Amino acid sequence: MSALTDQTPQAIIDALDVLLEEERGALTNGELDKLEGILARKEDLFDQLNSMTDIDHGALDSVQSKVSRNQALLGSAMQGIKAVANRMAELRKVRKGLDVYNRSGQRTSFATTGSLKLEKRA
Repeated sequence: MSALTDQTPQAIIDALDVLLEEERGALTNGELDKLEGILARKEDLFDQLNSMTDIDHGALDSVQSKVSRNQALLGSAMQGIKAVANRMAELRKVRKGLDVYNRSGQRTSFATTGSLKLEKRA
């Protein structure tokens, strides 16, 4: 448990609010490596809130909207990662060869020959 164990529900909600802003910043800045640590801290805060009985549920409204916002951002980040992975897979296929269709609809394969290095021009 963290140092917030003996604090009031509002103090934990405030800490969660700050953490959700940190999570938003990591998502919008592409700092996905920070998400694992944030998730662990967020789970700890949620566990503490779940163990409390005297929570003002109205105080959780802003936190709930931030959780929903961050979830949408995380979904978008996942879509971006999948798009990059798909594009890289397509590029690997092209490096191995190219499949095209001729006028009669027959599939024709062309093997890649020569160097597979990328040429960078200024």
